[in-house]
Amino acid sequence: MTDTSIPWRPLALDRFLIGVCHYPEQEPRDVWPEDADLMAQAGIETIRVGEFAWNVIEPSEGRFDFTLFDDAIAVFAARGIDTIFCTPTATPPRWLTERHPEILRADAAGVPLRHGSRQHCDVTHPVYRDYSRRITQALADHYRDHPHVVGWQTDNELNTHFSETHSVAAQAAFRTWLRRRYGDDIGALNEAWGSVFWNRTYNHFEQIETPVDNRPAAADPSHMLDYRRFLADATRDFQIDQVEILRAATPRWFIFHNIGRLNDIDLRAFGSDVDFMGTDLYPLLRDEFTKIGLGYTQAMQLDAFRGWCGNFIIPELQQGGGAHPGLATSVPEPGELRRFTLSSVARGADGVIWFRWTTARFGAEAYWMGVLDHDRKPRRRYHELVETIAELKSIRRDVLGTSVDQDVVILAADWENELAQSTFSLGLPSLIELALPLHHYAYSRNIRCGFAAPGDDLSRAKVAFIPHLAVWDERWTASLNRFVEKGGVLVIGARSATRDRRNHVLTTTAPGGLAELAGLTVSEFGRLPAPGAKSILSGPVFQIEKVSEGLAAESTRRVHGLRFAEGEPVVATHGYEVLEPGPDTEVIAHWDTRFLQGKPAVTRRRVGEGAVIYVGTYLTHPLVDRLFAPLFKSVGVHPVTARPTPGVEITTRSGPGRVLTFIENTTAESAEVEVNGEVVTLAPFGGRMLRTQA
Repeated sequence: MTDTSIPWRPLALDRFLIGVCHYPEQEPRDVWPEDADLMAQAGIETIRVGEFAWNVIEPSEGRFDFTLFDDAIAVFAARGIDTIFCTPTATPPRWLTERHPEILRADAAGVPLRHGSRQHCDVTHPVYRDYSRRITQALADHYRDHPHVVGWQTDNELNTHFSETHSVAAQAAFRTWLRRRYGDDIGALNEAWGSVFWNRTYNHFEQIETPVDNRPAAADPSHMLDYRRFLADATRDFQIDQVEILRAATPRWFIFHNIGRLNDIDLRAFGSDVDFMGTDLYPLLRDEFTKIGLGYTQAMQLDAFRGWCGNFIIPELQQGGGAHPGLATSVPEPGELRRFTLSSVARGADGVIWFRWTTARFGAEAYWMGVLDHDRKPRRRYHELVETIAELKSIRRDVLGTSVDQDVVILAADWENELAQSTFSLGLPSLIELALPLHHYAYSRNIRCGFAAPGDDLSRAKVAFIPHLAVWDERWTASLNRFVEKGGVLVIGARSATRDRRNHVLTTTAPGGLAELAGLTVSEFGRLPAPGAKSILSGPVFQIEKVSEGLAAESTRRVHGLRFAEGEPVVATHGYEVLEPGPDTEVIAHWDTRFLQGKPAVTRRRVGEGAVIYVGTYLTHPLVDRLFAPLFKSVGVHPVTARPTPGVEITTRSGPGRVLTFIENTTAESAEVEVNGEVVTLAPFGGRMLRTQA
């Protein structure tokens, strides 16, 4: 039975995990006791080990040696520190790739990767899966009765660096997957892929290859869609191999995986195979990519992840500066280690494991700083860790069993729509990016906002937003109708319910399965450039980009705005729709420019005790302010504090008999904020948790 309460689900753990990533195989044995003593003094209760140690455990084929980890686990166990073991399959040993070079991934040109990095092996290859099962079985058999091995992480950050593979094995596995999916009927596949277009029709399955960007034209989006599904299924099957072995060994172990980047992983399905999920969190690294603000970057990542998985742990949390040979991040300032940690707990973390204990002296991460520097002396980061752990231990009993409150939910946690958007984006951003204006509006005002799937139980929410979900499942319509009838407000974004699961455009008038609920149809749609864009299209066209450098395309002059009853027009972005409302549907905003002048742009339909609002464009910050500010007030969605302080996050977690209010200062300056009638003074990167009765 499908669990529809996931976004509000706490972890089924009887302990709040407090630990560090540790690599005893990289350290001299004579320092292990000192490490264990310092960890125990800091309050560390768990170490996470082994994800890159296959060759240590199996130095040659079939010869297993557990001595190093047995001895290390014993040293730490003597200080009361338990061990989480990782299956070491992210970095297969050289003897394996030498004996079986066919297990290496291949790029789009079919060229195999080389040994020497990580994730260079192909999870679709049966030989690699056999060896992965064997090392997992050996570890499970050896540690099944060990009282201080308490849980397992499968592999490490699957698909973070690579997800695609075009090896001979992957080609064969893809064809096998397609045969199963289409019942060995090549005609059914051709129909699903629309292969008659551009003469791509196949006569038999052996003609099919993994898709690549076949210039000069685009790859078949339906072909690409199935390939991405195949990659996700292969990744899930690879994990299931290990989970089944670990579960059979003993029921007392918990099992999880740590997500690095969400590439070709169906996270709802993938997460259902383990006890809970983890997301690795490097705020200063991610901020370099997102550039949307350090505090907000972390909040966005964790809120979105929680929508897929419910509460989670952080198996790797940045506490020092990070570096690879070609890059280096900023260094967390005094207090940020604490702030990273407590902001994570506020947004659903039920366990935190910091990366890493000692700084490596060699390898690609020799300057990815640990709690201890290269000279192994405990300094600022160690002392901050001691203080942070003490704070965690003072609140963890209250935290366990609670979940993050969400009055507003963004219904973006759907794999099929992620696939549809990424394989046929029309140049639009991802679903998460399209929802950023609403999420950021809520974040900056301390309004409780998160993510969910469109089929989830939304009874604890007041407002739900469908962020342009092109693929629609009719089963969702009934549950959303109940949500609205009971007083919820559903906001539907443009181009929703316009494609099927094959990436085919529907012939029913948009918004398809949502038309009756929304009380309208769409008679016209078109693309618009993003604010500040030089045009809709980017990149060279017809090799004349130098001639046109600095010039604006006609698309940038075709600006459209929409007008509400009050205020100035709001400029639209990404696209427009012309709406044809039904007799019981009210128009609350009209198009105000060019040929769209006066045509309906935003509508509202009363349904039961609630309402459905349809927005015939994409969200911008000004549009969110104009539309959602009065909406939130009308349905009782209020900020946690009436006077938000810039840079101060306020979130709540609730459980039986209690509400926990987390107040976190994300800035390097002192701050004051009023919460529940109390003025709270916060140090730079400081915070507090307030407990009240529910």
